[in-house]
Amino acid sequence: QADEKPSQQVMTLVSSTTLSGYVSTSASWKPGTGAGIGPAVLNSYGAGKSDGFNLDVVNLAVSKPLDEAQWSAGYTAELLLGPDAGVFTGGAAGGNSLAIKQAYVALNAPIGNGVALKMGVWDTIIGYEGYNYTANPNYSRSIGYGLEPTTYTGLQAAYKVSDALSLTGGVANSTGAAGNNILGKSGTESSKAYMAAVSFTLPDSLGFLGKSTVTAGVVNHADPGATAKLVNYYAGITLNTPVAALKVGGSFDYQTSDKGPYAEAFGLYASYALSEKLKLNTRAEYAAGSSTAGAVFANAAKAAGGNNSKFMEVTATLDYALWANVTTRAEIRWDRDVSGASTLGQFGSPADEANSVTVSLNVIYKF
Repeated sequence: QADEKPSQQVMTLVSSTTLSGYVSTSASWKPGTGAGIGPAVLNSYGAGKSDGFNLDVVNLAVSKPLDEAQWSAGYTAELLLGPDAGVFTGGAAGGNSLAIKQAYVALNAPIGNGVALKMGVWDTIIGYEGYNYTANPNYSRSIGYGLEPTTYTGLQAAYKVSDALSLTGGVANSTGAAGNNILGKSGTESSKAYMAAVSFTLPDSLGFLGKSTVTAGVVNHADPGATAKLVNYYAGITLNTPVAALKVGGSFDYQTSDKGPYAEAFGLYASYALSEKLKLNTRAEYAAGSSTAGAVFANAAKAAGGNNSKFMEVTATLDYALWANVTTRAEIRWDRDVSGASTLGQFGSPADEANSVTVSLNVIYKF
């Protein structure tokens, strides 16, 4: 009887906790004799996976979501295990690693419609695509994703003005030893990262465009090496169409630096449900930026000639849901250097060195 009350408290906490995650595996093939894929930003997490089978990552998340109470509280702890975890923290591809993707306390402050707070480690608030393989229409990441920050340690606040309008803002540590900004602590107030985003959902009165979304955001931060101040601008749109099976979208990423280099990426997306279980997801991108040292598209030969870097990529992904809780995707991706230089070097002959082709099979179990 003395233990009855604590036991009830524990059971109440456990009953409201959810366990989720996924295991992502893949097989990739790059035809040709060369191995070059260009700058890593062209295909984040793609390095070291060609011509073989891969464990991408194991994602494990434990969370208690906010409930309807005015002063509700919750938490999320999301871990990454496997080769991609090492890349997430700024390391090289391959090997086995452990990384914290998110770990925050969630609080609801009953101000107006309610302010949702996150204190700890949380995902960046901008971007058309996210880290998790289960959240993206394609297996490979976009070039735009490679330009964006990923994770921050700080305080985030989100406010839903109405069913149509949502606002998000945050302040966080700006630099770190790793690319995800988890570990670094800023020495002064001026070196913190500041960010804001706004999301607008179109009303149902617009017919087929109803529930389409438009998002814009900005992040002012320092690069992982604390050598420059960076500003990332983002805009994205997801549109429903008169054809119920077809959805389209677009994204724009622009990164500028107080040291001079810049980078930008334009993306177009389309998803078509061929049947209840089969979808075709496509993506086309154009990206350009400085070639100087320290830039994300750094290339000494181009910089010496005073030329910028320019790339394009086209990706087509067939997504087939045959087994319960399993995502099976077959994908072909074509990257091309369109700056007039041959920097991808996959096929060995000068006429084809500007091209890189990747064929992938991705199998994910989500729980």
